[in-house]
Amino acid sequence: MGKCFCDYRFLFLLVVLPFIYIQIRLFATQSQYADRLTDAIEAETHCIRQTRLLIDQISMQQGRILSLEEERKRQDQECAQLRALVQDLERKGVEKLVGDVQVPVAAVVVMACNRADYLDRTVKSILKYQTPIASRYPLFISQDGSDPHVKSKGLSYDQLTYMQHLDYEPVHTERPGELIAYYKIARHYKWALDQLFYKHKFSRVIILEDDMEIAPDFFDYFEAGAALLDRDKSIMAISSWNDNGQRQFVDDPYITIFPFVSFGAISFFFLDQSITYWDDWLRLKENHRGRQFIRPEVCRTYNFGEHGSSMGQFFKQYLEPIKLNDVQVDWKSMDLSYLEQDKYVKHIAGLLRKATPVDGSNAILKTNNIGGDIRILYRDQSDFESVARQFGIFEEWKDGIPRTAYKGVVVFRYQTQKRVFLVSPDSVQQLGI
Repeated sequence: MGKCFCDYRFLFLLVVLPFIYIQIRLFATQSQYADRLTDAIEAETHCIRQTRLLIDQISMQQGRILSLEEERKRQDQECAQLRALVQDLERKGVEKLVGDVQVPVAAVVVMACNRADYLDRTVKSILKYQTPIASRYPLFISQDGSDPHVKSKGLSYDQLTYMQHLDYEPVHTERPGELIAYYKIARHYKWALDQLFYKHKFSRVIILEDDMEIAPDFFDYFEAGAALLDRDKSIMAISSWNDNGQRQFVDDPYITIFPFVSFGAISFFFLDQSITYWDDWLRLKENHRGRQFIRPEVCRTYNFGEHGSSMGQFFKQYLEPIKLNDVQVDWKSMDLSYLEQDKYVKHIAGLLRKATPVDGSNAILKTNNIGGDIRILYRDQSDFESVARQFGIFEEWKDGIPRTAYKGVVVFRYQTQKRVFLVSPDSVQQLGI
């Protein structure tokens, strides 16, 4: 019995040993496969990372390729523009006009976009007075964009040079809800001024929009202003526009005033920075640096365009009633030296001293009871707006400056001859009243 039991144990041992061996081999094999699987997973992960990196690099290269293609397209378009401009200059003889005959007073540029009918009316108004003196005022049209009707109209005139601004850069507004159009207008102005100042080497440029008619003495007025620009570096530009130039607020076509800032047609001596809302940019103290604009009492341009980027804002109230000068003033015979900075301070201070001071409350009633000029002191912006609202003049205020103000003084006519001066506390101090 004991021997039999030993035999069983021996047999059991013979069976178990192979089983244990097989299990050990299986475990070893599984460990090897696990190690290989781990290596494979790591290799796959590395491969995925490398693939993603390669995809990112390809995407970046594709982006660069697209950017280069866009740049090439822009350069091709600019080259085409330059070729067309050179051909146009050769055909129209502008180079001879500028170089051989006489140095021009200023280039005249009409800023256009997509209003062909307005542009035609504007150009006809300009040519009516520019044609006899074309050598002194070379005429340009600068179109923003590719409106075919405007381009066709611009190229149809033999008396001027056509330029085209193509801008494909996206516009990023500074504040939500802003109109993109104003940013594009600013880019167009910057581009056109660069073309005329830096490329064509004009020392002065008169800027007109494509919805303006000009007065008979428009060019004589700017020629007189050019002499002032050369003599007095405190003058930044000459403007043909009076924001308060409505018929009920003006009288004397011979009067020029020294304000900051009025627009309309503008003759710039220079403008050397990129701008966003270009007119507001000019009102900022860090940009005008104390320099002033000269403007007339009676406007030398008239804006007839009710439809445009500003969507008719203020047209009926402020633009449509503007009086366009219809008198041929001989500016060359006039002594405008009183507009130079040192003299004008004394000139305006003398007018203010003679004006009768009245309080701003019930200003119109008090003004009606006084025969001569009057002056009204406003304390701050809200006070100015209150007085301006009583008379119906522009209430707008930018960077501490009311429209048309010179050292805080806003002047306009009331009841034809009578002048009303709105005066700030700083004005009183600066002018020594």
